[in-house]
Amino acid sequence: MKSDLSLKKDVMEELAWEPQVNEALIGVEVKNGVVTLSGHPTSYAEKLAAEKAAFRVAGVKAVAVDLDVEIPGSHKRTDADIAGAANAALCWNSIVPRDAIKIMVEDAVVTLSGEVAGDFQRRAAENLIRPLLGVKEIRNQIMVKPSAFSKDIQAKITAALHRQAQIDAQNISISIEGGKVTLKGKVHSWAERQAAEHAALAAPGVAQVVDHLELLS
Repeated sequence: MKSDLSLKKDVMEELAWEPQVNEALIGVEVKNGVVTLSGHPTSYAEKLAAEKAAFRVAGVKAVAVDLDVEIPGSHKRTDADIAGAANAALCWNSIVPRDAIKIMVEDAVVTLSGEVAGDFQRRAAENLIRPLLGVKEIRNQIMVKPSAFSKDIQAKITAALHRQAQIDAQNISISIEGGKVTLKGKVHSWAERQAAEHAALAAPGVAQVVDHLELLS
């Protein structure tokens, strides 16, 4: 098991390696395997990139995020400009049904609401807004329409987990209730945990994945 000092060094090096992150703006502290990120990234995209970089490091048990986005003057936009850019981004995307999504911008915080057929559309909408200039935060309140599961949906999710090389599916159990899929078991890394969650969310009719997966120590 890595010491906190060794883990801090690895996280700092991973932040420096991530091209979307200016590591000079991010502070790192580690206690008992829990990483705390602090500082002032210059965009929402940079903030998320820093979080993901920390999660990628082997040995990280959890990440506490104390990052406050500070938009530099050259990148600041009015709420109206951000709303217009967000609307254009959604309109030019073939995955997201534009008429189903509502956009609200207040103090550079974008709130997305509405209802879509699948979680992949909910995530796609957020991914389109994330890199826009001036955005400080995105609140994704888009709902997924509940739909009936096919009888073999559990078997299909299990098969999807087995297909992916980064997932040790033998250690993961699946239970389904309504549009909610619950994952239990143990995984080797945060990357494996996220891959399992993504595989479950890709199934038609899944509105929510409850992640009860534990990291192997």
